[in-house]
Amino acid sequence: MRILDVGESAILAEFEDQGTVLAHFRALDDSRPPGVREVIPAARTILVRFDHGATSRDRVAKWVRTTEPAAAVAEGAPEEVRIAVRYDGPDLEDVAELTGLGVDGVVAAHTGTPWTVAFCGFAPGFGYLTGGAPDLHVPRRATPRTSVPAGTVALGGEFTGIYPRSSPGGWQLIGTTDEPIWDAGRTPPALLRPGVVVRFAPVSTY
Repeated sequence: MRILDVGESAILAEFEDQGTVLAHFRALDDSRPPGVREVIPAARTILVRFDHGATSRDRVAKWVRTTEPAAAVAEGAPEEVRIAVRYDGPDLEDVAELTGLGVDGVVAAHTGTPWTVAFCGFAPGFGYLTGGAPDLHVPRRATPRTSVPAGTVALGGEFTGIYPRSSPGGWQLIGTTDEPIWDAGRTPPALLRPGVVVRFAPVSTY
């Protein structure tokens, strides 16, 4: 782990891989000391924002370095959500060919393994889900679409995700869901937050 200063009120912890980030994020998020305002994971880093009036940079850095992720994760099961999906995306057959799984095989792989929200970005409520079947790792499209409808389920690289609102996008579109991914009137607004486990289910068997 390497810790860097980000301005006067934040530090950035760098890790070797995304799995390590997620394990540390769960531990840190469950054990925030007074003065820590935010713990924000990304692909290889965790940003920690803190209040100088309640703590110090050195105390926060020591907390980050000494927190044991395995022990913290074991204290309780992560939140889990189930999302019903219609596997009707325009790129489903392309993904079936890229992976060699066939359409039924893609659906089985996507629904057969739980995914975990590693971090959020791109748009409010857009979660990058990891941990699915390695067979589903597919490249992003060579030419991004100018508009992807809200509720679209997609694959990109090692991740799967759901577009929370209509936006441009270059991922492979494999399905759709009616589940509200982002709702400003809900607390919290984002359904998919770092650490949440997601299980997908075909609509016909949900």
